Amino acid sequence: MDSAVSAIITALEAHNVSPQIITFLISMIPLLELRGSIIVAGSILKLPFFQTFITAVLGNMLPIPFILLFIKKIFGWMKGVKGLKKFPDWVEASAMKRSEQIEKYGYLGLFLFVAIPLPGTGAWTGSLLAVLFGMNPKKSLLFIFMGVCFAGIIMSLVSFGAINGIVNLFG
Repeated sequence: MDSAVSAIITALEAHNVSPQIITFLISMIPLLELRGSIIVAGSILKLPFFQTFITAVLGNMLPIPFILLFIKKIFGWMKGVKGLKKFPDWVEASAMKRSEQIEKYGYLGLFLFVAIPLPGTGAWTGSLLAVLFGMNPKKSLLFIFMGVCFAGIIMSLVSFGAINGIVNLFG
């Protein structure tokens, strides 16, 4: 775990912030999102499986409607501000590098993009890509939610050792 994340967790715990709130907050952070929060909740904070899953999914989904509805306006504003002009272009270009399956498969591709827990994929980037491709926000929200739930199941199984248990049972 990154030392900066560990330091933040330690500071929050020192201020009596509950493990559930820490998990929720981590799941809202781009790049860490649900994947990072489940690992932290399961291995460091020792939250139970179900609490971890629900808290991480809710936290990861909270920013998504705002991204789907407002990111174009925010990026448009940023492009008009001298010191911020390059940032939205960089974010959009970075997201588009990973857009092949969404371009090819539409909403199913959006689901898969969010559902398969790989670096650079997730609800934040999936939401941005949905906007860049002009996808319907309500339908995108549904497919992103399904993807987050699926990724949450995968990460929870990995984090809580269920996959290792199944492999040992049948191996």
